[in-house]
Amino acid sequence: MKRQQLSEKLDALPRVPLAEYPTPLEPLPRLSDNLGRPVWIKRDDQIGPGLGGNKTRKLEYLLADAQQRGERKIVTFGGLQSNHARLTVAAANRLGMQTHLFYFERCPTRLCGNLVLNRALGAKMHFIPLGGGGGMTIEASIRLVRWLAWLRLGPHYFIPVGGHNVLGCLGYVRAALEIDQQARTMGLQDARLVLAAGSGGTLAGLMAGLALIDSPLRLMGIDVGKLWKGFPASIARLAEEICTFLGEPRNFSADQVPLVEERYVGQAYGQPSPEGLGALSCLASLEGILLDPVYTAKAFAGLLDLSRQNKLGSDKPLIFLHTGGLPALFAFEEGRLGQR
Repeated sequence: MKRQQLSEKLDALPRVPLAEYPTPLEPLPRLSDNLGRPVWIKRDDQIGPGLGGNKTRKLEYLLADAQQRGERKIVTFGGLQSNHARLTVAAANRLGMQTHLFYFERCPTRLCGNLVLNRALGAKMHFIPLGGGGGMTIEASIRLVRWLAWLRLGPHYFIPVGGHNVLGCLGYVRAALEIDQQARTMGLQDARLVLAAGSGGTLAGLMAGLALIDSPLRLMGIDVGKLWKGFPASIARLAEEICTFLGEPRNFSADQVPLVEERYVGQAYGQPSPEGLGALSCLASLEGILLDPVYTAKAFAGLLDLSRQNKLGSDKPLIFLHTGGLPALFAFEEGRLGQR
């Protein structure tokens, strides 16, 4: 599919603009010197309402669909420091919609980080301590929460965790066009694009978008949660569904999904890892750019480690997709974040 064809297909779909594009693609000169190769950063942390982040791109399509359907009540779910949840509330507020957030843990005795912002934004938060639900696929988890939300709230517009569906992922099909064009302009066509994978929708959208335009950019997702059974298969299915929706079916298998699972998660999802905190300090001290300890720091730790082991090619450029999440920094005390 030609770039113009894909762009026209995306433009024909309902979308609520929530940010200015393109987001910057910036060089990291001091880190590049440190690693001995060109490293760039794509600043999707800078977009959207409520302190922003990558879910902005997904919510543009999801909330447009809700608006067209005349929905006024939005439901979604995630971990306690979910950036998707916070951004959903902020974006829905712009459209006069009420947001209900479901968490499957006990309500903390003290709200911090994204939870504080959710309350300030007026979200209705529901804490149901069912445990982590480990061993489920992401699809099974979504079905379970959809059912629980219907029982508690009745009719509503349901957004899966992380915007993990075809409509949400169209935001990162559009981003694939944007990143590919920037890379071509800057001579980075052969770059490796590295990103955090939590619910997998951003990775699926980029997989589909880059495949549809035959982009030479190569993806690498870093698992930051160890959350889902059969995670690569879920991402592959979603990428296939996106391509079919856009009128050009493609086949993706689980072993084609460029995902490094479990290695950089640390103790558990939502908890900082020593390697992630080291990566956070590295980027902050060299470039003055902050990561969050839950998602982007773990993915950046993967980028640093894989690069130093020459597992990302020895001299090809690297692009790190900064997906945001800085409010999670304020959920942890200084001792838990550590010092470099």
